[in-house]
Amino acid sequence: MLFPADLMFAVRASRGRQQRGFTLVELIAVLVVGGIVAAFAMPRFFQQDSFDARSFADQNVSMLRYAQKLAIAQNRPVFVLLNGSRIALCFSAACEAANRVLPPTGSNSGRTATLAACANVTAWLCEGAPNKISYSVPLQAAAFYFNALGRPYRVGDVEPVSSFPARVSIGINGADMTRNLVLEGETGYVHD
Repeated sequence: MLFPADLMFAVRASRGRQQRGFTLVELIAVLVVGGIVAAFAMPRFFQQDSFDARSFADQNVSMLRYAQKLAIAQNRPVFVLLNGSRIALCFSAACEAANRVLPPTGSNSGRTATLAACANVTAWLCEGAPNKISYSVPLQAAAFYFNALGRPYRVGDVEPVSSFPARVSIGINGADMTRNLVLEGETGYVHD
């Protein structure tokens, strides 16, 4: 006859002998699903061009908005120079070393493309287009400035008369991604 204490011991002993873990079928299923996911996901991780294009477009939006805010805050013009391979901010159209806008973080990204496009200067708010990124800038927006009210003007304009277009689109292309940044001529608002 078994007593209650003996029953508890028998139950505990049988539990300890149970196998724990995964079956071979479960392990193979996980490996197959993991292989399928890797086959489709891994190529996306190695397409650096689309990530570079997105990052460069975001940098352009940030720099254009910063230029507008800086012009308003300091009550003086801030010039934006776009030449198809870089975007740079200066306090004069000639962009002499003394009139370069300093980056709020202390330096630009320092990437190889940036150093090549920005005269190897890191203490300047200037960013170069990454390799394999096409950067289309309309002629009327190649050089312009934001006035103290944040409105864009072409370099040769005399305030209050502006020949800056109503809307300018700057295209950034990389791999399978195209992004158009829009600069509104009346307000200076930048969006995509």
